[in-house]
Amino acid sequence: MPESNSDYPERVEYDRIWRCYFVYFILKWTVEVSLKDKIIGFIGAGNMASSIIRGLIKSGKAPATILVKDIDKVKLEYLADETGIKPSSANDICTIADAVVLAVKPQLMKTVCLEIKAFDLSKLLVSVAAGVKVAQLQDWLQKPAALVRCMPNTPALIGQGASGLFANKFTSEQQKELAQYIMDSVGLTVWLKREDDIDTVTALSGSGPAYFFLFMEAMQEFAQEFGLEQEVAETLICQTAVGASELARQSEDSTIELRKKVTSPGGTTERAIRKFEHGNFKGLVREALITARDRSIELSEGR
Repeated sequence: MPESNSDYPERVEYDRIWRCYFVYFILKWTVEVSLKDKIIGFIGAGNMASSIIRGLIKSGKAPATILVKDIDKVKLEYLADETGIKPSSANDICTIADAVVLAVKPQLMKTVCLEIKAFDLSKLLVSVAAGVKVAQLQDWLQKPAALVRCMPNTPALIGQGASGLFANKFTSEQQKELAQYIMDSVGLTVWLKREDDIDTVTALSGSGPAYFFLFMEAMQEFAQEFGLEQEVAETLICQTAVGASELARQSEDSTIELRKKVTSPGGTTERAIRKFEHGNFKGLVREALITARDRSIELSEGR
């Protein structure tokens, strides 16, 4: 008589794990297919919106499922010719789309909200406008709506962005998945528990690229002062930045441990680090980020 699976506990456990993985990947694939079928509308076709649109298409989304409105008809036609998306009206977008990305400048957001408030807003609304709070959007729309506020950064233009997302109480889990799907197309996304955290994200990753560019700029000036050709210096600096970032992402060590591993006692790195510390480098960075966060709060309050 053949032995039953119960005689092989390891095989039973293996089969159970395999079935769990199989179900997980089927569900994941089903969700991804479902999200790709969603109609996404964009009001505004500036740099950020165009980057998200290209990211969505690159990830496999059909251009025909993307509707776009912009007051600049020439820019919109160019985007349509390049990507295959559908130029549309606010009426079509608010009627057909499952999600509407509000991608206009902050000073135009009130006008847009007043324009679309007459439509059925049971769909998801995603705002990428800096400094515009959920409460402001809600007041301008004059009705409950599922709202996700997003703070992306400029590396999203090349698909390497970092975005903080906050959802209001009217946003369902399915709508949050759709918002994340949209922003994942241009980089990494994280969910925030409090809207106030957007101001910290603004100071950290929103403005963050400029801090790194400033540091790279200072290194560039040193390199050229001491004789390196500009192209050589730029190549070394950019690759060093990329390498350090990837090492920090992939390593199980903290950034503190990684720094210590590079800093040999009595070596060149230690001498440079001591100079940074003597100048209160960390304190200066902290003060700068607090200043950026405070300014983000002021802007959101209209000051």
